This record gives sequence, structure tokens and C-alpha cells, in this order.
Amino acid sequence: MTTSQTADGPMQEKVFAFLADPVRHPEVHRIDTHAASVFLAGNRALKIKRAVRFPYLDYSTLAKRQVACEEEIKVNRPFAPQIYRRVVPITLGADGSLDIDGDGTPVEFAVEMARFDERQTMDHLAEAAPPDPEIVRAIADAIAASHAVAAPAPAEPWIDSVLPIIADNTEAFRAASCISAGEIDRLDRASRSAFLAVRGLLARRGRRGFVRRCHGDLHLANIVVIEGRPVLFDAIEFDATIASVDVLYDLAFPMMDFVQRGQHAAANTLLNRYLSATSSDNIDSLAALPLFMSLRAAIRAKVLLARVGRISDDTAAAMRQVRSYFELAQQLIQPSVPTLVAVGGLSGTGKSVLARTLAPDIRPRPGAVVLRTDVLRKELFKANERDRLPESNYRSEIAEQVYEMIAERAERILSQGHSVVVDAVFAREPERKKISDVAERLSIRMVGVFLVTDMATRLTRIGMRKNDASDATPAIAALQENYDLGAIDWAVVDASGTPEQTLTRCQNHFTTDPEPFS
Repeated sequence: MTTSQTADGPMQEKVFAFLADPVRHPEVHRIDTHAASVFLAGNRALKIKRAVRFPYLDYSTLAKRQVACEEEIKVNRPFAPQIYRRVVPITLGADGSLDIDGDGTPVEFAVEMARFDERQTMDHLAEAAPPDPEIVRAIADAIAASHAVAAPAPAEPWIDSVLPIIADNTEAFRAASCISAGEIDRLDRASRSAFLAVRGLLARRGRRGFVRRCHGDLHLANIVVIEGRPVLFDAIEFDATIASVDVLYDLAFPMMDFVQRGQHAAANTLLNRYLSATSSDNIDSLAALPLFMSLRAAIRAKVLLARVGRISDDTAAAMRQVRSYFELAQQLIQPSVPTLVAVGGLSGTGKSVLARTLAPDIRPRPGAVVLRTDVLRKELFKANERDRLPESNYRSEIAEQVYEMIAERAERILSQGHSVVVDAVFAREPERKKISDVAERLSIRMVGVFLVTDMATRLTRIGMRKNDASDATPAIAALQENYDLGAIDWAVVDASGTPEQTLTRCQNHFTTDPEPFS
């Protein structure tokens, strides 16, 4: 990736010095990226496009930078109205002094934003601790909402851009001479092969309206928590074509970033929440996720590589980060054999907690899709996940229909190479056989566990539920005690202890063949 500073550079450096002057602007803090410089002072942030020209963006003239600033406000205000204020000129007076929004001649333009606590961006939060699952679910909802209102775009330019993106990544890695040629070639070949395998899928998604004018740069540093809610900001404004991508490619960026930081549960929660909040067609497109996430990791490595030695004070640390993203790109593109995990047990045995805990560590990343009969039943009756259904919706013929649905959906996902965790009571042998038959038809590995515990523990857990999709009551739990479970050929696991103890007992059944788990 080549770049050059333009003729406006000297004047811009004077503007930067003016904005960074602690005498004029006490306690000012400057943040530089490859394409912008941000000056934080008080409750205001001023973002200036750097006078640079890249192959994919051109801020080489004042006029172009003004247009880019205006476009940034236009593009980002729908995502973050509480952040983006206006475009403000930096002016040069007759006496040669600079001012913000003065009466002189504009020599630079800035995006004026409300300053937020930069420690609350998701990259910082994810580095410090596992993110709050509720925040992650809210991020998924915010992304889904942004995609719902995003303008549809032609699919061909997006699809035609993928191979050039791969080639540009490869060229940048080779030019840097910090990664072995063999590794670069392997990633290049694997990426091209993966693209060719899903090209038809991408075209079909394009025809169905899944290519939209998205955020385009949704890594974790561009998501901030304000007043307890996630806000998406700093969307791509300089080229609508670059931001017009498949919605799953947009989602792949924060998922990949969570994985890079070791926050696998957050990445998995993000995927599962997004899938539940959007069209069911998305579950038929999971075959594209390895390519999408790998591309995002490689692009992040390339962008960070361009910054090494220019705006980074710690070159060694920056190179370690480049290496981390490159290695993740390699890992994500490698094919994995999908696994079906079925978690059964009567109400109150802890099935859903176990399913959510197992899913993040079942390959491929970002972990298994969790399918839950409680949720599918609400979907069947077009009810909200936490609405309570009448008893008539639990008749035996309805139950059979729900188990048919969950088996069919599991097969759709598994057939694309993605893993599934199915969470259901599975009290009857035909129900267990139905899901086992899916694994048999696809010739994939299945792990079945059936949780058991005493009635008192089950009743206590049911009584503690809040905001849950399950409609189980103590009366239902009592009825279940009389179920004839038949012969259970799954691993029967004592779930009377803590969720951690149940997880450990289940994992003991995986140790004979731990390949799908990481």
C-alpha cells in the first residue's frame, strides 16, 4: 500500500501544531491514524483528514477534505447522533494567526464531535475484561438495526473487489519483509480458494439484497459505550463502494476483533444474537464466515503494518500486533470439520447455560450456532422471544413440529461446515433420534449429553429465571418427573452442582476426541 503526503502538508502541520498547543488548548490530547488526526480538548473532539493520498482514498486537497468531512457527518449521524455535530473551518487571519471557526480564510476543515470517554471503546473494554454479554447483545442489535436501514447496493462491485483485496494484502505483506514468503503464499492461496468456493453464494446473497451501504470499518475501536449503550461511529465516508458490502462481512469485523483478543464468548454471542435478530437466510450463508473473518484480520494486519514506524512509538509492539492479526487470518481460513452437540435434560437442569458456555469453543470460529427449541417455538408462532405462549402451543403435535424445525435448521447450518449446539428437552427417544439422524446423514461427529438433577434443584432454578425464552413453570417441571425417558444412549451428566462443575463433567466426555474444541 503506497501513500504520499500532498502539497497541503506544510500548512496542515501548522494547523496541527496550533491545535496541539497546550497554551491555547490546555490538556489537549492528540490521536493519529493513517488517515486522520484527532484533537481532544474539554468536551469537544476535532477530527482532521490528513493531507494524504492512498490508492483507496484521496485527501490531497482542501476541497476534497471539506467534502470528506461533510460526508462523514452525513454517514455517521444516523449511527451516532449524540457524537457528530458539524463541520468547522480552521481559519487563517490577516495577521497570520489561526483560529477555530474564525473570520479568516479557511485553511483546513474539521469534523466537530462531542467528546466521549475513549476508555469506553470496545477495544479497550475487551482488552481489560470479558465484555458484558448484555452489551455484546446490544452491539449485535445495533449492527442489525443499521443493516436494516442501510441502502441496498449492487453486488457485483463488492464481489469483484474481493480478489483485488486479497492481492493487495499479499503485496503489502511481501513488501514489508517481516513475514515469511511461504506463510504469505499459503494465506494467499487459501483465501483465493475460499473465495472461489463461496462466489456463487455471494452472488445469490447480492440478488437477495444482502449487499448494503454498511458501516464498513466496524472494528472494536469504532464501537463505544455511552450511557450504557453501544454506539457505532467512524463509518467509512470516503468511498461508498468500499462500504457497500455483504452485511455478514460488516459483522465479521467485530467478531474477528473479539477473537483476536481472546474474547471468544463475546464473538459467539455477537454471532448468535445477530442471527436471531435478522433474516433466517443468514444461517444459509455461514460458509462465507471463514473467508470474511480471515479477510478482516489480514486487512487489519495490513493497516497496522502501514502505521509501523510512522505513528507508532513502539515498533516492536506494533509488529507483534501485526503478527497476531496475520496469524489469526491464517487460522480463520483453515477449514474445520463441523460438530453437532445436543444438550438435553428436563426443565431446570441448566441446558441453556451449558449450551451457551460450550458454543464459543467449538470450531470453526466464532463458535457454534446455538439452536434452542424455546426460541424456535416463539418464532413458529411469531411471538417475541420472551413472550409467554398459551398451553395450547405446547401440544404434542406442536412439539413434534418444533423438533422437526430444529433438526432441519441444524442440518442447514452443519451442511455449510459450521457447528451447532442444540438445546432442547429431548425427553423422548424419537426426538433424540431425529437429531442424531442429522449427524448420521452428514457423516459428522455428534456429542450428546443429557443433564439430570433432583426436583428441588430444578424448581429453584426455574423460580430464579428472569427475561428468559422458556415458559417452564413448577407445574410443568412436576409433570416432567413422570416422563418415560426411554433408553438414553447419550452421556448422562450430573447437573446438580454449579454451571462450572457441569461444564467440567461434560468436557470429560469430550477428552477422547477433543479435535473440534479449542
